[in-house]
Amino acid sequence: MTRRNKIALGAGLAALALLAGWALRPQAVAVETAQAVRGAFEQTVSDDGKTRVRERYVVSAPLAGRLERIALRAGDAVEKGQVLALLTPTAPAFLDARTSRELQGRIGAVQALLARARAETLKYAAQRDQAQADLERQARLAKEGFVSETAREQAGLALRTAERTLDAARYAEEAARHELEQARAALALYQSGEAGGAKWQVTSPVKGAVLKVVQESEGAVALGTPLIELADPKGLEAVVDVLSQEAVGIRPGMPARIELGQGVAPLAARVRLVEPAAFTKISALGVEEQRVNVVLDFAAPLENLQTIGDGFRVEAHVVVFRQDNALKAPVGALFRDGAGWAVFTVDGARARKRLVKAQRRNGIEALVEDGLQPGERVVVYPSDALKDGARVSVRR
Repeated sequence: MTRRNKIALGAGLAALALLAGWALRPQAVAVETAQAVRGAFEQTVSDDGKTRVRERYVVSAPLAGRLERIALRAGDAVEKGQVLALLTPTAPAFLDARTSRELQGRIGAVQALLARARAETLKYAAQRDQAQADLERQARLAKEGFVSETAREQAGLALRTAERTLDAARYAEEAARHELEQARAALALYQSGEAGGAKWQVTSPVKGAVLKVVQESEGAVALGTPLIELADPKGLEAVVDVLSQEAVGIRPGMPARIELGQGVAPLAARVRLVEPAAFTKISALGVEEQRVNVVLDFAAPLENLQTIGDGFRVEAHVVVFRQDNALKAPVGALFRDGAGWAVFTVDGARARKRLVKAQRRNGIEALVEDGLQPGERVVVYPSDALKDGARVSVRR
């Protein structure tokens, strides 16, 4: 073989080796990236719930008799003192001691309810006064720059919530007082021996709307038979049942958002109560869960919402943690590395593994406390083929 042929053969083998090396080199892994940015981070507890009226009143028959057909329907507005139903009392037997005792017992029960309602009114009046003093104090401190505007707004929201709670307590006290007057009048009618004569008017104890007509048709009713359910249709609250392990992180006063459905902006709310007892509920997958009811108060009046009422389904998000100007990264970029978390950052055309500290996460973002800088790009949903130092190509 001549020298020229040897050189040509060597060059061909070298070119073949280079071609084989180029063909067998590690291929760049196609990845999607997102940027670590600063902004407000929220951690929420979210679940479904429903609305319910804060104060529901059941108007009952103050005496036994024959009830005429009730003309009212669900949704009808009623005024305080308006006639709801007409009763023709049953004439009592001579010396009817049983009826007398029943009416006296009803008076005693309503007196107890009235005393409780008065105590509730005084309690919530004191809480309203305290909220008023807190708001004035926060306003002075905010004016001097010692507290944030957010703290002053929270104090104002607490005052509005206390005022609505006091209104509900006064509503309940007025209804109990009306029931007591009805019970006393019924007892006086029986004792006078005039029962069985004129018709008895059952009137509304409060101003509100009819939720349900319990006894619609004409017929005989006994003492205490429920006739109509009344309520203030705009005095609503939301009740959401959450897992008990999530409820331990919820405290009264925490902010929340309530979503009613399409076309309605989320409504601001605040946690009023976390019920102290849990209950067992079977999930859609047939798993037993321990759940706790969380009661939310709407932060703004509902007069402008005409399509919300008792028993409507809602989706609530209780904000258990919030930090402004926090460094955030997509939660899909994080993966487990031993006992901690890690991400892949993009450095030129290479992926670099980076340990990060991210103790708080929600369904979309993670709060990065250490390990990243604002503006760095991280790989979202990294595959198993991605390793530290691997070549990457970013999908556009």
